[in-house]
Amino acid sequence: MPPILRDALPSDFPAITEIYRESVLNGTSSYEIVPPTQAEIAARFSAIREQSYPYIAATGEDGTLLGYAYASAFRTRPAYRWLVEDSIYLSTEARGKGIGKLLLAELIFRCTVSGFRQMTAVIGGASPASIALHRSLGFEVIGLMKGAGYKHGRWLDTMLMQRELGEGTETHPDPEAYPGTLFKG
Repeated sequence: MPPILRDALPSDFPAITEIYRESVLNGTSSYEIVPPTQAEIAARFSAIREQSYPYIAATGEDGTLLGYAYASAFRTRPAYRWLVEDSIYLSTEARGKGIGKLLLAELIFRCTVSGFRQMTAVIGGASPASIALHRSLGFEVIGLMKGAGYKHGRWLDTMLMQRELGEGTETHPDPEAYPGTLFKG
């Protein structure tokens, strides 16, 4: 049975904290070195949701959190408001099963409906699995930052990928369509 996709909830914070903790300690998708506390995860979640960005959870039939994904501001200057950055994290058991693709596809859909025009992926460690996932959903490589991070005793490259959402750059955006409050006066 495919995972259930739904909005992430505060009750997911313990599982989100653990999934992210494992990623920080053992992976290169995040350049954090010390895993944040559950309180910090809650604060980050609130900051993202207060701006009306989507934050999605994937659960198994039994309700176990398999992974999560969210969109957030790429940069906070007003001209960037139509561009979002995606983030996806999976439990170790959920990797390689297509759950990341389901989460990213849903995130793309929700951001498109909200009026965003571009999505970028900042892929720590230039992870081949993450690059393949993003490529499978229409992202293109737009750059490589060599040696952008240092973690686990080695220099890490960061791959930048991007895809258009909706009408992309074909038309002017509707300033009233922006869902968040970040840029509204």
